[in-house]
Amino acid sequence: MKSRIWALVAVFLVQVIYGFTFTFANDVIDGGHIKPFGFILIRIFFATLLFWAFSVFAPKEKVDPKDYKTFFLAAIFGIALNMLTFFKGFEYTTPIHASVIMTVVPIVVLILSSIMLNERITKLKILGILIGFSGALILSLYGKSTQAGDNIPLGNLLVFINAVSYSIYLIIIKKLTFKYHPFTFIKWLFLFGLILVAPFGLNEVLYIDFSTFDTYIYFAVGFIIVGATFTTYLLNPLALTRLRASTVSAFLYLQPVVAGIFAVTMGSDTINPVKLIAAACIFCGVYLVTKPPRARITDLKQINS
Repeated sequence: MKSRIWALVAVFLVQVIYGFTFTFANDVIDGGHIKPFGFILIRIFFATLLFWAFSVFAPKEKVDPKDYKTFFLAAIFGIALNMLTFFKGFEYTTPIHASVIMTVVPIVVLILSSIMLNERITKLKILGILIGFSGALILSLYGKSTQAGDNIPLGNLLVFINAVSYSIYLIIIKKLTFKYHPFTFIKWLFLFGLILVAPFGLNEVLYIDFSTFDTYIYFAVGFIIVGATFTTYLLNPLALTRLRASTVSAFLYLQPVVAGIFAVTMGSDTINPVKLIAAACIFCGVYLVTKPPRARITDLKQINS
């Protein structure tokens, strides 16, 4: 029981950290301090160093050679595609838009589970999927930004691709969490990820002008490396050892709440009726998707009686 509580605490902290990350990433990228792909390369490079350095304190495990293919596949969806689309999307969208779009992850996990794990999708869940995606569509087509140069539909599309990629990543690593200590596969995950993103970000890193950095920007970059990368990628697998992937993904509901409050407080975004309506649609859709089927509840009552 205690281990489950700690797993819930871990996944809660992950979402709080991600909620802050939307604003920090947006400020660094929109401020022109680091271009998206260069930022990703820096993020993954230093996180890889941290994972390999701290792995010396982890249990020594022999990796099954066939699992390297799984590590590489997880690196594509959980590192390369996930981060490239997320940070590129921040060139065009806003923190609140991005955080609300990310809440479609539980819906995507459900769809993927039905395809990959042959899980049944009920009519109620189909309704939830339609309502949820309608909210994302409203946010993309009618959401406005006060920042020049933003392209909300394109930015939201990129963040949506990130959400799908992250959902696939959660399903892929679920099996690995039972087989290896988190440090064992995460260090390989990031090493493969570093190799994958290096061609995209190397040129942008070479042209970074560090003279434009102030204390806040250095802190924002450090927070994303240590908090939003090293810490979250370590806590998520630990949580998955005690929780279902659908449960972990459901905690994403917290992201727009944390991100919205923090973004408005920091002056990086604003709230308007369109964002509230879209968020309500997505939350409603996610609730319907994750609601247990009535038949299953009835069956449980019959068994207990």
